Amino acid sequence: MSRAFVFPGQGAQTIGMGHALAKAYPAAKAVFDEVDEALGESLSSLIWEGEQDTLTLTQNAQPALMATSLAALAALKAEGVGMEAAQYVAGHSLGEYSALAAAGSISLADTARLLRTRGLAMQAAVPVGVGAMAALLGLNFEQAAEAAAQASHDQVCQAANDNDPTQVVISGHKEAVERAMEIAKGMGARRAMLLPVSAPFHCALMKPAAQAMAEALSEVNIDRPAVPLIANVLAHDVSDPATIRSLLVEQITHSVRWRESIEWLAAHEVSEIWEIGAGKTLCGMIRRIAKEVETRAIGAPDDVVAAANALK
Repeated sequence: MSRAFVFPGQGAQTIGMGHALAKAYPAAKAVFDEVDEALGESLSSLIWEGEQDTLTLTQNAQPALMATSLAALAALKAEGVGMEAAQYVAGHSLGEYSALAAAGSISLADTARLLRTRGLAMQAAVPVGVGAMAALLGLNFEQAAEAAAQASHDQVCQAANDNDPTQVVISGHKEAVERAMEIAKGMGARRAMLLPVSAPFHCALMKPAAQAMAEALSEVNIDRPAVPLIANVLAHDVSDPATIRSLLVEQITHSVRWRESIEWLAAHEVSEIWEIGAGKTLCGMIRRIAKEVETRAIGAPDDVVAAANALK
């Protein structure tokens, strides 16, 4: 039996996330303190007492979600469950950075600064209103990619997130995405809905952000992770630091191969996947991908105690 720790991406953020962990566990509070110091501001105050709209800004949501995930992991460690409990890590989009920090590949402070840079670069890459993302429900990845291709008309429209067998997210120019939504409905999609995001992530429009991240990542030390990372771009395991560095750049414009990543884990005898951090979005996706895999969400003190007790 093997276990994987997975880390959520943007969209899971909520005001108050991680606060109970920080109150219950000094080690969790220390994570938020270190992130605040690395960013030179009190991000924790925004997470716990701020406005949802401000937290949802990409440059805030990305380091905030990472901090919450690493705080939950620190609480787990305080209860006696460390990274030795997992054989693999993976993360959805920005969650890949959380996974690498959890596995000791990138320091917590560097991860916070990288995600602030990533969020700002992704927002700056495309003027507000030019791009869009939409979720297509009821089509598989190949069908969604075909709808996007038919809709492109010399604009960018790509399948961006292969989340599970019933949900694919497309990304690109707003007009092309809207055309793809109509094409998808004609192909049998149950629903096609625009997502409340501020930029078209994981498509070719993000090339300026990829260039910015290549520069930022070149200045950061990346060590071999304690356990292999299942990379978004490859949908299989990787541990080589140079490869990880290049994949983090490629990830900005490449689709998130989440369905395939979970299928890879299931095929390699992973029977438990724990979602570490805010929300339970990944657990839902995992159940739709690999019903035989047991899932557990760990984001509150009670979750931490229950998980620790299960391993004792």
